[in-house]
Amino acid sequence: MILVDTSVWIDYFNGKRNNQTDKLDEFLSTEQVIMGDIILAEILQGFRKDTDFNKAKQALDYLQCYSITNKKLAIKSAENFRALRKKGVTVRKTTDMLIGTFCIENNIPLLHNDKDFIPLEDLGLQVVLV
Repeated sequence: MILVDTSVWIDYFNGKRNNQTDKLDEFLSTEQVIMGDIILAEILQGFRKDTDFNKAKQALDYLQCYSITNKKLAIKSAENFRALRKKGVTVRKTTDMLIGTFCIENNIPLLHNDKDFIPLEDLGLQVVLV
């Protein structure tokens, strides 16, 4: 089971080939790829055309979708943010902290193409190597 970040899905839907999108393409037929509700919202809000929005929504509908956050995870995410900040590292987006913390807490590897996740590896984030 792996979670795929918005950074990879955007490239994937835009037809951009890179190591991450190639790995996603492979995983869609060989692994259980899961979706997070926050990631789903980020992906779908990026489509300008209704037809593209509807195609993506339909394509992603078959993935099991998890709720990324709750009170316990929000607190843990804030603790992780503070731990990194004490080391002089600031993760720019709260969403990335929530996604990373969700993966850490649930022991789920993350496929991403976003440098903001790199510091979370020090906190136990497992990333899919490409």
